[in-house]
Order: sequence, then structure tokens, then C-alpha cells
Amino acid sequence: MGKSTNGNRDWTQMYAIYGMEQRQTLIFLICQAMLFSVLSVLYLLYFDLVCNFFERIFSGAGGTARFAAGITGSVTALSALCLFFAAANFFYSSVPLHFDMAQRIVSAVHDWSSVKLALDLGCCGRGILLNAVATQMKKEGSSGRVVGLDRSKRTTLSTLRAAKMEGVGEYVTCREGDARRLPFPDNYFDVVVSGVFVHTVGREYGARTAEAAAERMRAVAELVRVMKPGGVGVVWDLLHVPEYVLRLQELNMEDVRVSERVTAFMVSSHIVSFRKPSQHVHGPAEVRLDWRLC
Repeated sequence: MGKSTNGNRDWTQMYAIYGMEQRQTLIFLICQAMLFSVLSVLYLLYFDLVCNFFERIFSGAGGTARFAAGITGSVTALSALCLFFAAANFFYSSVPLHFDMAQRIVSAVHDWSSVKLALDLGCCGRGILLNAVATQMKKEGSSGRVVGLDRSKRTTLSTLRAAKMEGVGEYVTCREGDARRLPFPDNYFDVVVSGVFVHTVGREYGARTAEAAAERMRAVAELVRVMKPGGVGVVWDLLHVPEYVLRLQELNMEDVRVSERVTAFMVSSHIVSFRKPSQHVHGPAEVRLDWRLC
């Protein structure tokens, strides 16, 4: 109980270190699930009264009334189950799945010993991916550092505290900044990673607007800009990964690989990895479905 199959991490310890982002969403889902559960029980206990109510609506049609009451009760019970499932998936996605995907992202980079500078774009989840990268650097005996970039100073402070608790504080630096205008020079990082962050860029314009899509593409272009030639990028994100793949092709990235679908926070997610060419190339890159990432 409470143990991960990956790395034998104790999830109670993981939640103690990293906590939960958007805790209010989980509380909302649980409260709604409990409300619909109570309504379902009341339907069973007072089914005849509910039928009488529907009979008055349907002008005495008893068979229709019982059918309508049964359908309403079934939908209420099914809603409760769906809400409990959504809450469980949200709870699982926030730390255990995030940690598991962080390990997969780290494993997509084959040689960490030569990495001097890495960037975690967004460092969401209080640094789960950031600390996974730092842990790998420490394991490889690297003298490099990983920089976490986030929009909020409060988040970066939480991230630094988590890094110290994980024993990798000396490998981690945090910066505030905007993913659309990264505060770093061209060709700066050997590796750039990101976990469930890029889809949040431009959300002030609405998730499905052309303006939001353009802002996400700016973030992808910035991510590529700060990578060194020959550098590796690995992005795990929700919903919009096909857009990122098209943009990476336009930017002539090499070895573009897309993982199979993983359900996270009740939506589809994928990992996309790629490499920046060592020299300028022409023509779109080939996209591969790489199931080994999952």
C-alpha cells in the first residue's frame, strides 16, 4: 500500500513533498460525487414518492412516470460514479502519474552525463519533473544544472523547497519568466523538457481560440530557440500535442517521436520528443510513433 511500482516511491511521502496543484478542483469533484450519491440513495428510498411526482407531471400515465423516474435515478447514480472516477483520475494524475511520466521523459534522453544545462519549462507540480532531471544528473555524476522556469515566484519557492527535500538542491535553479519570451540566449540548453504546461500558455484568450493556439506555437518556437544544435527536447502535454508536432516539423526538428495516448486529468496526453539539427536542414521532419516511451 502506498508504494509506487516505479522507483519504489512511497506516495504518501510524494504527496507530503509535492502536495497537489488545483486542490479545489479535486474537492469540487468529490463534493459533487457525494451529492449525486446522496440523491441516488434518496431515489431508492423514496422511489414511490418520486413516481407519484412524475405521474402528476405526465397526467396520470403510471407506466411513463415509473420509466421517467427510473431513468432519472439511473442517470443520477451514473453521474455519481463518473464524478468519483474523475476525482480518482485527477488525484492519480497530480502526483503518481506525473512522477511516472517524469521518469519516461528522463529516459528519453540517452546521455545525461554530457548535459551541462537543462531547462524545465513550466516546472509544474512543484518540480516533480525538475527534480527527476536533477536526480538523474546526480546519479550520472554530472556537474550540470537544471533551470526551472515558472510564471509565479510563489511556485518557484515551493519548487526549491521540494528540491532540497529530494536532496538535489545543488543541481536546481529557478527563474521567473514567460514561456513566450524566454529570458535566455539562443542555443543555451543541452536539454529542454516540459510537463503538462504548454497547453496553459495563452489561456487568457480561451483554450480553443486562434489567439491561444498562436501563443502556444510561440512557446514551442522559444523552446527550440534556446536549445543548442544537437540538443534534445521532450514535452509531455494535454490535448494540443498534434499542433506541437506540426510546428516542430515547420522548424525542421529531427527524430520527432510521439508516444501513445495516456489519460491524464481526464483528457488525452502524449509525450513528444525531438532533436535540434546540428546544422541547418531543409524539408519537414519524419514523425514516428514511439511506443517505448509509454
